[in-house]
Order: sequence, then structure tokens, then C-alpha cells
Amino acid sequence: MNALRSWLFRLVFYAGSVPIVLVVPIVALFGQRAMVPYAHVWSAYHRWAARALLGVRTRFEGDLPAGPVLYAAKHEAMYETVELQPLLRGPAVVLKRELWNIPFWGWATRVYGAIPVDRDASAAALRQLVRDAKVAREAGRSVIVYPEGTRVKHGEAPPLRSGFAGLYKALGYPVVPIALDSGRLGLRGGTVTPGDVTMRLGEPIPPGLPRREIEARVHAAINALNGG
Repeated sequence: MNALRSWLFRLVFYAGSVPIVLVVPIVALFGQRAMVPYAHVWSAYHRWAARALLGVRTRFEGDLPAGPVLYAAKHEAMYETVELQPLLRGPAVVLKRELWNIPFWGWATRVYGAIPVDRDASAAALRQLVRDAKVAREAGRSVIVYPEGTRVKHGEAPPLRSGFAGLYKALGYPVVPIALDSGRLGLRGGTVTPGDVTMRLGEPIPPGLPRREIEARVHAAINALNGG
């Protein structure tokens, strides 16, 4: 039954996403003020499909900060990348530069305010990441990053990518870590088990800490649900 529900979700969600995505270039013409809420329409559709077809709901724990912060989140499935944007009030998102090369979609992500990052972590790539992050800071906008760099299986805890420390320093924001357990339900791409995905905001970590300390604290906080 779960396998059937999983295939039905993929069919309904991706088929329904096609008209939403086709309208994106038109919405993007009206700038970021239009693009952010429109993207959250897609998130709402995703949330409905997950609840109705998979029996998956989000349990959001913690209070949103009053001012701009750097959110550092665990990444176990596409689920959180869609769900967190509206829950966190539309922060600028750090994403793989390859996504910027997708026709129309890449342009739309730029309008949304996404910050591209290169996998090679070269000095030039890190400098560009810092410059893009400062644009978000000047706009007074929060930023979300998945500092382990890619999706991992539930329970895995790879080290943080080098770009996180540069982003933290450039923004000068407090860091709010987000632990989650979407991979526990099979949302990484397999057969999904109905249940709740917990997304837990940790206590804000102040700016200005040494690299080793901030990386250690963030790594521990985003992996707080690994045993769940």
C-alpha cells in the first residue's frame, strides 16, 4: 500500500507542478515581491499532496527569530527544501549553481534571490558566494543553507562544507540550526512511510565565533534528530 501511495504522490505532484512551473517565467517578470509568494503556492501544493497521498505531515518546533538570521539545516530529502521556505518566511536559499543553468528555472531562482554555490569550493567560488551573501544582508533578508552540502541518509553526519564558515563570517548573522528527520520516512526517494517529519529550530548561535567552534556547534545541532 505504501508503495502505491508513493507512486501516486509522485504522479500527482509532478503532473500538477507542470502548469505551476510553466507560469514561473511570467511571474518572475514582476520581480521578487511576486516570485516569493508564488513559490510558496507550489510549497502549499506539495504540502497538500504529501498529507493527502502520503500521510506525511510536518511538525515544526521552535520559534522564528525576529530579525534576519542564517538558517543552517539538515538535508535528507527534497521535502524540506520545499517545506522550509514558507515556514521560514521566504529566506534567500543557497543552492547548487547547476540549477541556475536550467532554462527559465535558473532565471526564476535568481529573481527569488537564491545564492548559487559551486561544488568545487575554489577560492574564486567562495569569494563569489560571499559577495552574493552580502546582497542578501543588505536587503535585510534571512538566508538558508544546507551546510553538509547534499542529501544524506537519515543517521549520517558528514562534515560541513567549507563554504559555510565563509557565509557565516560574511553575513554576520546569528545562526539558527534546524534538525530534521525526513529521511526516516523514506522521503529521500524510496517507498514512503506515513508519519510526521519533525523540523526543530535550535537556539540561535551568535555571530563572530571562531570557525572550529561555529562548525562544531552547528554540526551537533543539525544532527540532533539522527537517533530518532
